[in-house]
Amino acid sequence: MSRPTLRVALLGCGNVGSDVARIMLRDADELEQRIGARLELAGVAVRRLDRDRGVDLDPALVTTDAAALVTRDDVDIVVEVIGGIEPARELILSALASGKSVVTANKALLAEDGETLADAAAAADRDLYFEAAVAGAIPIVRPLRDSLAGDHVHRVLGIVNGTTNYVLDAMTTTGAGFSDALDKAQELGYAEADPTADVEGFDAAAKAAILASLAFHTRVTSADVYREGITEVSATDVRAAAEMGCVVKLLAICERLDTPSGSAVSARVHPVMIPDSHPLASVREAYNAVFVESESAGQLMFYGPGAGGPPSASAVMGDLMGVARHRLLGVRGPAESMHARAEVLDIGRARTRFHISIDVDDKPGVLATVAHAFAEHDVSIKTVRQEGRGDDAQLVVVTHEAEDASLSTTVRELRDLAMVRDVSSVMRVEGGAARRERGTSGSTSATIRGGSR
Repeated sequence: MSRPTLRVALLGCGNVGSDVARIMLRDADELEQRIGARLELAGVAVRRLDRDRGVDLDPALVTTDAAALVTRDDVDIVVEVIGGIEPARELILSALASGKSVVTANKALLAEDGETLADAAAAADRDLYFEAAVAGAIPIVRPLRDSLAGDHVHRVLGIVNGTTNYVLDAMTTTGAGFSDALDKAQELGYAEADPTADVEGFDAAAKAAILASLAFHTRVTSADVYREGITEVSATDVRAAAEMGCVVKLLAICERLDTPSGSAVSARVHPVMIPDSHPLASVREAYNAVFVESESAGQLMFYGPGAGGPPSASAVMGDLMGVARHRLLGVRGPAESMHARAEVLDIGRARTRFHISIDVDDKPGVLATVAHAFAEHDVSIKTVRQEGRGDDAQLVVVTHEAEDASLSTTVRELRDLAMVRDVSSVMRVEGGAARRERGTSGSTSATIRGGSR
């Protein structure tokens, strides 16, 4: 018995698109058996016709007119892997309006204007799937949207950018500074010639917005995500983390929080120190991982390659097969769930622990004055270590959990003190208790509680 044919328009044929086309052509027979329908390329939209794409495509399929391709009557499904905001947004909206289901890997667009796309998919009664938009081949969108739909997710911690994880891992394992580690990442192809989107946290922030929206059933955009990159992380910070039994990672942190007015959501991206006993601490090189904490399922971790053509193409193909099955059955798969409409908090109301390095004059009374500044703003000090350096000294303070805004106010006050030469480093500490700091020759340590004056 002959099976029906579903025709696919592919927008983009770069690293990801060429692998999607290669899989569709190479595995056509097996995919047909799995889906119950033949997947056939109806066309491939590219920017330039003269480029070698590393896949054997019929030239008649290749076009520069993406707008015409997505509205053709013989197209059932559109796969968008061109990236960016425009023309991707207009092409996806046009495809949905003309009755096509859509698979996209476009994290930036989903994080900026996912609401418009979701509304268009609902109006057209068509699927909009995007597993490849977060963490490459790692299945995390479907677990959050489907598998954990009956659970309450409390927290999502993610290493969702391979470039920054490679750089920080190199700094940890080799002692290299940031610039040298980034140079090595570029040499190996883990970092772009212009690495800004990665090292400044833009890429991770877009993924954090998507994860928070899925986990907490609340619309979160990239503009709602606090973002801080890794360019200011120094070799000294990495060594200080090691002394605490921690490693430095760039994390996307999405949390559900209880406030006096009800449930709220926080989403942020920044470097953190996490205990080396935490599962995310062992994620090496350019790998990604997402750690989910939920009420019933408990703690779950999803780990694997987070970028590159083959991993992302794998995620695209998984979505494509799911969407194809829905087309055959005449149904629509699970759509977005934004019923919670929780308040999205700014970074000032997020709570965490902090590691602060303060360069001070080495004279009596400094420690008491600094401790008083912390207590004034209800930031409780867990440990403080003082190291003498002749006429100056360094205080290394680790706090108990405190609001980000309170810590920021404390740091501003410290910088105004005459005896403080510089607050040289402030880094958040996440993921449970680290082991006690190793002793250092010539240093003293103490525990001070905020509120003592």
